[in-house]
Amino acid sequence: MASIISILLSILGSMAQSLINFLIPPPPTKICGSEDGPPITAKRIQLMDGRYLAYAEYGVEKAHAKFNVIFCHGFTGTRLDTFNASQDLMEELGVYIVGFDRAGYGESDPDPNRSVQSTALDIEELADALGFGPKFYLIGHSIGGHAVWGAIKYIPDRIAAAVLTAPVINYRWPRFPKKLSREVYKKQQLGDQWSLRIAYYMPSILHWWSEQSWLPTSTAIKGTTHRPNKADAVITKSKLDDGSFEKRIYRASQQGKYESFYREMKVMFGKWEFDPMDLTEPPFPVDIFQGAEDGLVPVILQRYLADQISWVNYHELPGTGHNLNAVPGLGNKVLKILLGKPVN
Repeated sequence: MASIISILLSILGSMAQSLINFLIPPPPTKICGSEDGPPITAKRIQLMDGRYLAYAEYGVEKAHAKFNVIFCHGFTGTRLDTFNASQDLMEELGVYIVGFDRAGYGESDPDPNRSVQSTALDIEELADALGFGPKFYLIGHSIGGHAVWGAIKYIPDRIAAAVLTAPVINYRWPRFPKKLSREVYKKQQLGDQWSLRIAYYMPSILHWWSEQSWLPTSTAIKGTTHRPNKADAVITKSKLDDGSFEKRIYRASQQGKYESFYREMKVMFGKWEFDPMDLTEPPFPVDIFQGAEDGLVPVILQRYLADQISWVNYHELPGTGHNLNAVPGLGNKVLKILLGKPVN
């Protein structure tokens, strides 16, 4: 009987989602390079399914690289984001870094079937197209951390080492104690509570909900997230005041917020195919760097996650917020740890 009820609920849910999509369709997407879309300015590769993935290069020239690194940007970021390692160190070690626009961001084509797995497979195709060989290194910042968890799950044989910096968590990962997760969840600003709730329970209306000024919506998109760390607060205010935050939002979502921000939220905060805390130990080192004063990622849940995953090397940074690039010398330290080099 229980299985029959479950099937009926699933059918009713699918019918409801289809009705919502009909009544509240997502806005049209302006594909880069199309007649009414933004121009193509970036280097791009074509994936096996026909989509294009845009990327940018940092460090030494690819032909001179000893280490190939792929960087996965944060929520409002693009391929133009990278972590703050010095050019001198990258040249000394022979590091070639590629940042890429995830599907629907910047100048990468949208993926209507986007998931944690598809993002990992996009990374694998990018590495192959650039001739990285059998293994490469991976860094994921903030919400870009989901791409790293996906790589650990779906392409572990391709990764040489991985680092997650201030990785966003999903409050509904099953291994989190429900009481703890619920308590931390309720400490979020109201708009973030509701956005994550809609992304999980009613993803088909997330685009509509997020565009209503009278409803509580994501503070990350508006730049109004509470920043308990002073350095984070100063940086955020400066970017809001000088207009660089608005430019950043436009650059990331120029094909439309539906295919970039809203689809990202549905992937990150929706129903996952696995819980990172259930992953088997991969054949490479994994490090997490987390600010103790992060206003976006609850440190208490990050600590719990790291405690549950015995093979993760956890680095908690006191007096540090979400913007780890603001920490002097941290970029060099992260790069050395990623590559297995001694840290002074």
